Amino acid sequence: MAYEANWAPLSPYSTGVKGRCPRCGQGHLFNGFLTLRTKCEVCDLDYSFADPADGPAFFVICFACIPSVALGVWLEVVYQPPFWVHLLISLPFLLATCILPLRPLKGWLVASQYYYKAEQGKIDRGDHTPAPKPAPADAESGS
Repeated sequence: MAYEANWAPLSPYSTGVKGRCPRCGQGHLFNGFLTLRTKCEVCDLDYSFADPADGPAFFVICFACIPSVALGVWLEVVYQPPFWVHLLISLPFLLATCILPLRPLKGWLVASQYYYKAEQGKIDRGDHTPAPKPAPADAESGS
């Protein structure tokens, strides 16, 4: 197993968008379209740290779906075309802008998690002093 010190840090953008291993930049990150491999075939980096969750879908919804729907609404309001025109223009545009960015975004998020050593969040209570010890039972009676 190679140690982290033997690998120069690679940009999450350059490796993730291409779907390459975030450590070596040579191995593949994906098994299929969006399925992550279990480990890199070149440097044996275990991809179990990766959990992009709904991040790629969130970015696509915010930045791609809204303009796609706006195009369809604009087309309808301005030209009032028949339904088949929407099937030929709006639907392919919607699919292209919503499905194609998912893989590069997921790769970028996984590579960023590796690069920035992201891990599960922990609650910090803020007070790092030990809790006060309870008073002895006879001091509480006040007699």
